[in-house]
Amino acid sequence: MSQSDPTDHALAAIASILDQPASSPEKAATEAKTVDPVLLEANGYSKTGPGPMAAIRFKWAARGDDHGGYYVDETIGDNSRPITSGPMSRDAAIRFVDDRAGEAHRRFEQLKSEMTGHEATADLARKISSGM
Repeated sequence: MSQSDPTDHALAAIASILDQPASSPEKAATEAKTVDPVLLEANGYSKTGPGPMAAIRFKWAARGDDHGGYYVDETIGDNSRPITSGPMSRDAAIRFVDDRAGEAHRRFEQLKSEMTGHEATADLARKISSGM
């Protein structure tokens, strides 16, 4: 059996990104904030970033301490050490998770758009309409 070329894995990841249905940045922002923070329990509240590969996917998870403070652990993949932010209030922890996840989704959609050429087409259209 021959070894696979590392490029094959990268191309497979790109292909899986391109195979996903198109989504607008507005839809991604809405999906990232679908639950009202007032009704949520902050301890254990988490969101996972977009992407085809779990090994490079971000995750944000809030947790409480014994003194009423909350912390958010940010990890990449399943085996990374968390980067911890806090202490903060319950609402701030939920907002932090939502904001980070929303920004990750926006950046992912932007990257997808650039990779598929939609962004280049939009830039060219803007240049043509402005008279270059």
